[in-house]
Amino acid sequence: MSTSLYDATVGTYQQILPAIEGVLEKGRAHCEENGIDLDDVIGMQLIDDMLPFRFQVISVAHHSLGALKGVEAGVFSPPPSLELDYAGLQGLVAEAREGVTQYSAEKVNAFEGNPMEFRMGSLVMPFKAADFLLTFSLPNFYFHATTTYDMLRMKGTQIGKRDFMGRPRLNR
Repeated sequence: MSTSLYDATVGTYQQILPAIEGVLEKGRAHCEENGIDLDDVIGMQLIDDMLPFRFQVISVAHHSLGALKGVEAGVFSPPPSLELDYAGLQGLVAEAREGVTQYSAEKVNAFEGNPMEFRMGSLVMPFKAADFLLTFSLPNFYFHATTTYDMLRMKGTQIGKRDFMGRPRLNR
């Protein structure tokens, strides 16, 4: 069995992005029901040297739809600093979920050997598109999705592994 680049990336995004939307919605409801200020949530950090919740959610969108756009353009850079409120973060994840559906299997699989770069200031990391997606961006996507989940869980949101995993691709 071989797995295509499309299945490994877009298939994963289509599983996890809706799950993160659900986690964010459960987090919003929990905070509202328990008098927790959503502005405090978006600024919270797990530890002082870690970027806040807002960045984690932005990075989920950036390492999914943003990664596909970066591969298409040949250049990917860190996300811009967006001052979004909680609803804005929810909208950004919804936009990413909708956006990844615009990428066909044919289009994504054609990225396979294309050269591209990650650029951050003077740092330039050359990649082949598939290697960028599979070894750099996809691990980042999971890291930030997990951190988003963990931060809401830390605030007391009643979520579990099934909420994080979303709907797996079952053989039916």
